[in-house]
Amino acid sequence: MLQPGRIIHPKVHKGRLRSRAKRGTYIAFGAFGLKAEESSWVKSNQLESARKVIARFIQRGGKIWIRVFPDKPRTAKSGEVGMGGGKGSLSHFVVPVETGRILFEIDGISEVEARKALIMAGHKLPIKTKFVKRD
Repeated sequence: MLQPGRIIHPKVHKGRLRSRAKRGTYIAFGAFGLKAEESSWVKSNQLESARKVIARFIQRGGKIWIRVFPDKPRTAKSGEVGMGGGKGSLSHFVVPVETGRILFEIDGISEVEARKALIMAGHKLPIKTKFVKRD
């Protein structure tokens, strides 16, 4: 799974999601990309699952870029713990994804194969996504 090597503050505030992305909204490396149509948190295991789908589909035929990294720590308390007692321990990492953000890019394969791979990867994510190509 994707996670930071070390973190300084393991318990951070939730924060707010922006409605539109300010950066990372255009294809920078590859020829085709997967763009977020909604704003949400995406867990590191969901990103890894989508990456595996793309990698398995293109079978060493192209190159993959992951444009987001889950570096926001989330905490959780176990199921039967009552209220109070402080904040829970570190559970997993998420990436706050805003609308319009490019999540994955691929290059080196045909548009038909890239479309299939990225749409299958989009099914693994908890947000609506769309296939985009470089202008």
